[in-house]
Amino acid sequence: MSEKKVRHILGLSGGKDSTALALYLKDRVPDIEYFFCDTHKELPETYAYLKKLEILLGKKIAFLEPERGFDHWLSIYGGFLPSPQARWCTKQLKIIPFEKFIGEDETISYIAIRADEDRAGYISTKPNIKPVFPFMKEGLVKKDIFRIIEESGIGMPDYYKWRSRSGCYFCFFQQKIEWVRLSEIHPDLFEKSVRYEQEHADGRKYLWNRRESLIDIVSRKEKIIEEHINAINKKKLSQPNKTLVEVFSDDFCFVCHL
Repeated sequence: MSEKKVRHILGLSGGKDSTALALYLKDRVPDIEYFFCDTHKELPETYAYLKKLEILLGKKIAFLEPERGFDHWLSIYGGFLPSPQARWCTKQLKIIPFEKFIGEDETISYIAIRADEDRAGYISTKPNIKPVFPFMKEGLVKKDIFRIIEESGIGMPDYYKWRSRSGCYFCFFQQKIEWVRLSEIHPDLFEKSVRYEQEHADGRKYLWNRRESLIDIVSRKEKIIEEHINAINKKKLSQPNKTLVEVFSDDFCFVCHL
């Protein structure tokens, strides 16, 4: 009896690091499987970018979906919005679909953490899933990620023009300037985010930002924009050899993304 084949998988977030790793491994691991955990709350730019990436990779990306969506779990959690301290969305919409996708298969999971990062990312506790970190092993840092993406021709995701991260349009890790930009670029998605804050059967209000409602944030948008521009200019002066995209992406808030 032949030995069961080990699966090779890579989770894509629609961001630069996982994209670069997919391109880096394309010819190095021919039988690799790509997947994306679709919460159905993603930015349209993310879906457009994944379509472009599929063409470059020459392989379909498996879109993993939870059995129940965000709104279902929001009701289960009593309208309590997810937060950095209570990330039930990651568990229900990403980790569970991911582990169901793997099942009990022996699997090598490639994780896009760079050599210049200090974070762990999501590592499954299932014994049949072995995490590997190619960028860390090879000593690849942020400049290498930009080089890989530039050489491929795919370019950066469009949302990097105004946002420092991939993820749901209402992600609680967003900076205030990113909420402001969301209100300008995707006013419909911003309005949906506001409704999630305000519309609860018992009259309670929950906040994405915890300290300030979205309505309050946009009410002082000019001040937030001014402060952001000043911070970016100051950072750019201290890092003259970096592009604006590199400077902006330094503010990326690292969380476990699949």
